[in-house]
Amino acid sequence: WALEDYGFRVIVAPSYADIFFNNCFKNGLLPVRLSESDVDWLFDQVNAFTGFELVVDLPAQEVRTVDGSRSFAFEVDPFRKECLLGGLDEIGLTLKHADAIRDYESRRLVEQPWLATTLAG
Repeated sequence: WALEDYGFRVIVAPSYADIFFNNCFKNGLLPVRLSESDVDWLFDQVNAFTGFELVVDLPAQEVRTVDGSRSFAFEVDPFRKECLLGGLDEIGLTLKHADAIRDYESRRLVEQPWLATTLAG
């Protein structure tokens, strides 16, 4: 959350701890894995050029220099990509099915009315 609070939307590194990697997606942050040599090149550019910028193109799964002279492809799970592009977290994904959930709950109470009293406890 702290990274998101500071305005980070993407992190580029050669590797991530599994828990951190998974939590990034849950918080709308894209963790991009590039090779160590590519990350080293990016650090060299940042050190050499004040204000160095990159373009991260999630639909194309590419990190590139602003002038397009260098690009780096990255992999991302299609489902996670769809969630990031749609701005969906786990709650948002569930709410996409709100009508189906309400229908199920209505049917459940008709088919199993005794369950209604167990919720009142």
